Amino acid sequence: MRIARFSIDGNVAFGAVEGDKQDELVLDIIKGIPFTDFELSGTKVPLSKVRLLPPVLPNKVVAYGRNYAEHARELGNEVPDAPFAFFKPSTSVIGPGDAIQYPSFSQDLHHEAELAVVIGRMCREVPRERVQDVVLGYTCANDVTARDVQKREKQWARAKGFDTSCPLGPWVETDLDLSTASDLTIQLTVNGEQRQLGRTSEMIHPIADLIVNITEAMTLLPGDVILTGTPAGVGPLNVGDEVAVTIEGIGTLTNKVVKRG
Repeated sequence: MRIARFSIDGNVAFGAVEGDKQDELVLDIIKGIPFTDFELSGTKVPLSKVRLLPPVLPNKVVAYGRNYAEHARELGNEVPDAPFAFFKPSTSVIGPGDAIQYPSFSQDLHHEAELAVVIGRMCREVPRERVQDVVLGYTCANDVTARDVQKREKQWARAKGFDTSCPLGPWVETDLDLSTASDLTIQLTVNGEQRQLGRTSEMIHPIADLIVNITEAMTLLPGDVILTGTPAGVGPLNVGDEVAVTIEGIGTLTNKVVKRG
């Protein structure tokens, strides 16, 4: 099931996305929220009539850096022996079609296409054999980074946590199991030109390792998001660019870069 979060006539709801052709997609409005047992209402609205929002509002976004060897090397970094985590605040999250605001304190903004894992239940110290049980589904993400600030400052809070630096969407795909999600094509285009192309199977530390790693330290809540790293090919974004992340079996997340303010 593809679960979207959307607004229509000033109301916000979740809905199940139905259909195959983009111009014929409809939303069957969900009774309740997708983190508990829910029912489909049978009330359907065309996707073209709603505004898609970030598919979840995470309490926290846990991101993993340098989890693809070629990406680590392209930036002159060593491949880490253990998973390397950082955070993006909830205020960094935007949805499909929302604008990425070019931060005033940077001159070198970069794209980073990523598979995002959406947590479906509160969990802590998850054993490897139970990882599938805590995953609601998967969505597309763009870990937008002020690369010059990242290089200049020892902490990455400003470089990767500024407002609008975490586009998510277009929806959460719940029908992917862990093994399938671990071998998907992930690509990114800027103005229609391909910049990144890889497979999630190229991760140094696979999805299960990341969930085990972070839940050893902290509790994850329903709707929390884990960013799993980016393949090689990261590069600059400029004001006016349209950037699109496409992940096999999930969909495409598109955002435009605008001048902040």
